Amino acid sequence: MTDLITAGLSPAIPVILAGLLAAISPSYTLRKMLMIAAPLAAAAVWFLTPEVGIFGAMDLAGFGFETYRFDPLSRVWGLVFILAIFLNSIYALHDRDKLADASTLIYSGAGLGAVFAGDLLTLFFFWELTAISSVFLIWASRNPEAFRAGLRYLAIHVLSGVLLLAGAVLYANHSGSWQFNAIDVNAPGGLLILLAFGIKAAFPLMHNWLQDAYPKSTATGAVVLSAFTTKLAIYALARGFAGLDILVWIGAIMVAFPVFYAVIENDLRKVLAYSLNNQLGFMVAGIGVGTELGLNGAAAHAFVHIIYKALLFMSMGAVLMRVGHTKASELGGLYKSMPFTAFFCLIGAGAISAFPLFSGFVAKALTLSAVAYGGYEIPFVILVFASAGVLEHSGIKIPYFAFFSHDRGHRVKEAPWNMLLAMGIASFLCIYLGINYGVLYSLLPYPVEYEPYTFDHVVGQMQLLIAALFAFSLLVKLKWYPQEVRSINLDTDWFYRRLGDGAVKWIAAMTGRLMASITNRLNAAGRNVADKLFNLFSPAGALSRDVPSGLLAIWTSVLLGLVMVIAYVAG
Repeated sequence: MTDLITAGLSPAIPVILAGLLAAISPSYTLRKMLMIAAPLAAAAVWFLTPEVGIFGAMDLAGFGFETYRFDPLSRVWGLVFILAIFLNSIYALHDRDKLADASTLIYSGAGLGAVFAGDLLTLFFFWELTAISSVFLIWASRNPEAFRAGLRYLAIHVLSGVLLLAGAVLYANHSGSWQFNAIDVNAPGGLLILLAFGIKAAFPLMHNWLQDAYPKSTATGAVVLSAFTTKLAIYALARGFAGLDILVWIGAIMVAFPVFYAVIENDLRKVLAYSLNNQLGFMVAGIGVGTELGLNGAAAHAFVHIIYKALLFMSMGAVLMRVGHTKASELGGLYKSMPFTAFFCLIGAGAISAFPLFSGFVAKALTLSAVAYGGYEIPFVILVFASAGVLEHSGIKIPYFAFFSHDRGHRVKEAPWNMLLAMGIASFLCIYLGINYGVLYSLLPYPVEYEPYTFDHVVGQMQLLIAALFAFSLLVKLKWYPQEVRSINLDTDWFYRRLGDGAVKWIAAMTGRLMASITNRLNAAGRNVADKLFNLFSPAGALSRDVPSGLLAIWTSVLLGLVMVIAYVAG
């Protein structure tokens, strides 16, 4: 095994190979065995890899590739990605969709490959593979809405890949190296690479693919999607743009604006998509600070977020499977039929809200402290405000409207055993990492000398959470909380889903009318010319009337004259 690792066997390889085998396997049992075995094989490679090193370095067609870079930063992301693959595989054991099984493995393996890439070309290859393979998790819903959302998702992520490749070419030409390390945003190609990362990280105004696509995917597909794409982008930002000051402000905007949309959104899986956007903002802000504490905070937050966000998507996936939808306006009282799912959802809600003794508390504390110590007063206030918003839209709204609130009379079966097992493992990790935070801190890129359970921090966080709970309860009691109604909310995607779509349709209609008008005019002109030629050259035409011998005599005279001229010239 060590020799294979030295030759470049990264944890991504067994996962991708398992995906390719699943794609051609007609056996449901074999596919599920591959889905369980793949993350275990990847974990074996991860544990057997030396602490730090670059493996699989090769030269091909004049380019240098580093297919497996194992260092403190890629190490932590690789481990949580492998854990996510394992949880997703258990959660999807009941799913017999071959397309979903194969795309899940290839997509998650591509995410692993990108994390361990040591050069920009290898990164680009896996970057695009994640886009192409993940879209099938959206299309697996097999309905027109999912198909259209998948097309938009694919177009945006292919654009991200094009920007990455263009930026990489320019940057490598400038720097003389394809290695993927810290990138100067002011160098040629640097801004293009940042934009490519920003699209995948769902920066403001580049984020709508997330809320558009994730809720359209299958019950299991949304769980998979929530783990890899955006967190891969966070890793890329941490690797390439740590300490870029503008990222602190971008992160502050990211944590704030989704709160308002999540409050009025009726689809609970879309609420989770907005919540995901919000959580990414904390990570981006920590990367922008760029200190060891900030990068540790981003890495810790990404690690625990993958787990508790997957848990929340799992609980809503179970609701979707049993009820058929996740519309808050039509849910409520499900705790009676799905008590275990409700319990696990509450644990996920506690973790994302950063209650003490949960994983979110010990991770978010690092980022908030880094922003505060960095002297970013305004972003710090925004992050604290957004922390209260997280409790409102993910900590309260998700479990309250799905499992409690008004009983809508749904009497369904509990989630399948495999779903409950996956949710149980994720719930255990949410609590275990919150209590034994030293385990989490030991995985981070830099040594951690930080104590999250100080009196001031615990009391301050509890005050914030209690105030948010009181505000929610008061608003609901006074009927001031926005009503959950059947609706589709658009934010900046209005520009391309309404304005852009309308503009395209208007241009198409005007173009059709213009072409029809031009065609009609050309046809009329053609008929007019044809009529004139007929009137001139036909046997009954003008030329025939003027020359008694008719049209044939005219052409005979012309040809005879030409023959005489040629003969004269030739003589």
